[in-house]
Amino acid sequence: MPEGTAEENLPFFTSIVEAVWATPEQAQGRAYVDALTAAGFDKSAMQVTQDLSTVGNPAESIQFSVRWGDECLIGQVGPATGAPFTTTAAVLEPDLCLIGQTRPIDW
Repeated sequence: MPEGTAEENLPFFTSIVEAVWATPEQAQGRAYVDALTAAGFDKSAMQVTQDLSTVGNPAESIQFSVRWGDECLIGQVGPATGAPFTTTAAVLEPDLCLIGQTRPIDW
């Protein structure tokens, strides 16, 4: 719902996250970004964390987000979560949804 709130769009966001989680690409941040983009979310409003730890091991969890006005749609997946987790939150300054270092979405 383009005119809806993040909370109103959370079920749609969650359905996309769950669909990717059910694929072999479930631990790849790019798969979530690509699926969300294909569903109509704005790629330029997204953030995603690294798929690998600093020593090259698979990340215990990855996070990804879509800025939605002054709110965020946030997803977290990975072995540490056991199942996909999605939520909404207020935008952080300056117009970010995730804290810490994220990777460039340059594809």
